[in-house]
Amino acid sequence: MKPFAGFPARSDFTPVPAVFYSLLLPEIDDIDELKITLQLFRLLYPRKGFPRYVTLTELMNDANVGTSLKSGGENGNAPLTRGLEKAVKRGAILSLQVAKGDIAETIYLLNTAADREALEKIREGEISLTGLDVKSSGRAVAMAPPNVYTLYENNIGILTPLVAEELKDAEKNYPVQWIEDAIREAVNANKRNWRYIARILERWQTEGKKDGTYRRDLKKTDPDKYSRGEYGHLYQR
Repeated sequence: MKPFAGFPARSDFTPVPAVFYSLLLPEIDDIDELKITLQLFRLLYPRKGFPRYVTLTELMNDANVGTSLKSGGENGNAPLTRGLEKAVKRGAILSLQVAKGDIAETIYLLNTAADREALEKIREGEISLTGLDVKSSGRAVAMAPPNVYTLYENNIGILTPLVAEELKDAEKNYPVQWIEDAIREAVNANKRNWRYIARILERWQTEGKKDGTYRRDLKKTDPDKYSRGEYGHLYQR
């Protein structure tokens, strides 16, 4: 292996969302998926216009993509196809099948709120893509459903690494539906911050949710359920 000579004094940088490091990177266990995700950041960032997308043909013809994915010794487009499929399934990127003349084509976008909305508009014909025909492709779309991170980002504010970690911990401790409902309650109360959402979840955990659903075995297993309640100051352990 030839040693890397080091980064030059002046070089271009490609922005990578902080949430990639806190949520995606720890979960990615396939090297081809990781490489193609990073390559898509590189290719999509400098693109002009809206929405920003890259075609499968462009990825197959890109020298950097080809070199990085073939470094594992596997030839052909199998590593690229496998990496893309896994990245789409994970929800890091979105894909849309289109047609370029009589030839089938696929476009890829980052899974952001703006690009999810753009895909819907493309499917409905509100946005057209130069040289590409969506209707003749069958309009097959692979899209990740909205999750608590998307719901937070769309309704509360910027998803910082700290908030992303809080949400990740909340998913371990509460039903996803509770987190979604807590975010909606925060919006309705115009309290758009994580601390308010966390207090809602803690209250539901202690007192039970209004619809009667409780966290599994909470009443039996939570040693602090009385100390956190209305009469907590009277309770001693």
